[in-house]
Amino acid sequence: MIKIALLGAESTGKTQLAEALSAALRSQGHSVSHIPEYLRLWCDTAGRMPCADEQWGIADAQTARIAQAPAATYLIADTTALVTAVYSDLLFGDDSLYAMALQQQRNFDLTLLMGLDLPWTADPQRDGPHSQAPVDGRLRAALARGNLPYQVVYGKDLARSQNALHAIESIAAGAGGISARGRFSSKSNTPWVWNCEKCSDPECEHRLFSGLLNR
Repeated sequence: MIKIALLGAESTGKTQLAEALSAALRSQGHSVSHIPEYLRLWCDTAGRMPCADEQWGIADAQTARIAQAPAATYLIADTTALVTAVYSDLLFGDDSLYAMALQQQRNFDLTLLMGLDLPWTADPQRDGPHSQAPVDGRLRAALARGNLPYQVVYGKDLARSQNALHAIESIAAGAGGISARGRFSSKSNTPWVWNCEKCSDPECEHRLFSGLLNR
């Protein structure tokens, strides 16, 4: 099973991308376990946002759902415990979840971090656009502390999902398994190389993001 985690701040397209990737991979004949964000279910059930002492349980529930996912070629997780750890740190000043969250994050073959290039969409469960940059910064810092590689996904609609599929293709080829396009790949194959216009390398993505800001 190739495990893919989608991370990002509010209104950065995690849920839409998770659904799009699951549909695209299934259309190619692959089995997919799609793990939705537990926090949204929790908020819908409780009718409120969680308190500080409820963060650990939410992170643990998200991790458990991922661990209990049915066997499939691909697992797509719409957020992981690391997102909960970041919000617990940002909102409540509690950084105690990071160690556990980073350990769980190491179980993923690919981490996709959502770029901040999508328009804000209002939602009663969201803090507001002012929270995006701080959450994004903490996610990057946590991944760096854990020495965990990640790819940043930019683009709107189909372009966003295609860029993410390219990243999945690269991981699948490197693993010597079935690629996202249905081919059998070997580790000797030349890995897929990112195009700078659709860069998802955290070391050089500033080129695209700077261009978006300038426009």
